[in-house]
Amino acid sequence: MCVAVLCAPAAAQTWPAKPVRVIAPFTPGGAADTLGRIVGGKLTESLGQNFVIENRAGAGGVIGSDLVAKSAPDGYTFVISGVASHVVAPAIGKVPFDALRDFAHIALIGGPPAVFAVHPSMPAKDLKAFLALAKSQPGQLTYGSPGNGTQGQLVAELFKRSTGIDIRHVPYKGASLAVIDVMAGHIHSISTTLSTASAQIRAGRLRALAVSSAERLPDYAQVPTFRELGYPQLVAIVWFGLSGPAGVPADIVNRLNSEVRRIVQMNDVRERFRVDGIEPAALDVKAFNAFMAAEIERWTPVVRASGARLD
Repeated sequence: MCVAVLCAPAAAQTWPAKPVRVIAPFTPGGAADTLGRIVGGKLTESLGQNFVIENRAGAGGVIGSDLVAKSAPDGYTFVISGVASHVVAPAIGKVPFDALRDFAHIALIGGPPAVFAVHPSMPAKDLKAFLALAKSQPGQLTYGSPGNGTQGQLVAELFKRSTGIDIRHVPYKGASLAVIDVMAGHIHSISTTLSTASAQIRAGRLRALAVSSAERLPDYAQVPTFRELGYPQLVAIVWFGLSGPAGVPADIVNRLNSEVRRIVQMNDVRERFRVDGIEPAALDVKAFNAFMAAEIERWTPVVRASGARLD
């Protein structure tokens, strides 16, 4: 009989021997769900077992993430981790896990910038006009986000603080629901990931006023960045990665990291990402963990100053 430490590599060599669960801790149609399905589909092809995406939404991604943190570290349960669940939520208040200690952070997938958009019928044709309208009607305009504590809210709240406008936050349980309501005219504007709203922007059902990318995006060349409009503090991406519970065997972690890095550089995946303004990531395991720690340090004071809260 061999001890567990010695047996782990042998067990990992047979992985995956059954379908693998990948928790997307937000509603279907959002960026976490979309990126999870793209990467999960490619992992299914390359590793010969189904990578099944399962949506477990709630509390800014905390519910689904906690499920994974408490799962067996056997390589059969993972989560689409991200800034909302692993950076923002812990900064807001107590969560049932430690964002660094309780997870094996495996690979950074990438992420879209945030976009601030309005219903096409709104008289404000650009961000300057929106600001003027908001200042003339303090507290009357609304913006939707994927939920309290998501980066969609944080970008909008930083925008409010930077401009002094008073627009009311309407949180949703997922970005797709907010998109539906702004298209229906129930709210005036939305702050969410570009990937969630891109199809509606291209179809003319939403008007994008600004994106949080560092530079203008080729597929949205008509949309200015917050930075060029005078708000450099609003350069940010809503990133997502692949993480598992702490203790996943190192050879599984390294194999998945290599697979994800290969997948996001595939031509068809790069093309799919390009439409949503996503730059594929290329970080090894050590670099991804360092990136995660740096994001926590960067955003924690911003989150606390914003007054964001979890649903």
